[in-house]
Amino acid sequence: METGRVGRPREFDLDEALEKAMVLFWERGYDGASLTDLTERMGISRKSMYAAFGNKEELFRKALQRYSDGTVTYIVEALQATTAREAAELFLTGSVCANTRPGSPAGCLGVQGALAAGETGQIARDILVDWRAQGQAHLRDRFARAVREGDLPADADPDLIARYVMTVANGMAVQAAGGATREQLLRVADAALRNWPPV
Repeated sequence: METGRVGRPREFDLDEALEKAMVLFWERGYDGASLTDLTERMGISRKSMYAAFGNKEELFRKALQRYSDGTVTYIVEALQATTAREAAELFLTGSVCANTRPGSPAGCLGVQGALAAGETGQIARDILVDWRAQGQAHLRDRFARAVREGDLPADADPDLIARYVMTVANGMAVQAAGGATREQLLRVADAALRNWPPV
């Protein structure tokens, strides 16, 4: 009886390798993480990396998705908050906690990933511009709902408020990467919310 050929099993853990790639991109950005750095950190050959994850761009996209599914899940909780102000507060404090998590790189992969990137980093810049725009759009939709429900003033601008919250969050991510502490950044988040529009 003839049996089909069975491919060789992978000699590495896909999930673990992707986690290591995500952390390296988070630490060094897209341009700063060379293929050699990535394969060494992941503990696999370049051939295995291409076979399992595709090229560097695809690996970066998968790493960013892993980051979205893990580190920044606070966004989902924030969008489900009862009031718009609570949504903004959960978004900002969640951002601070994610950016200052012990055992993880400081700052945000979605912000740091393409900072100071050269020509080859344009791919990462474009990916991350879209990623941040999606987050801002989710906030805008949440604040638009708050206007309709009377939780924000009728003349409030949901797009402007979403941009404001996102700008503060992104700025705090840069501050975290520069050494700002969780306590310092939580005070910044608190200060930002003092400008919240009265109902």
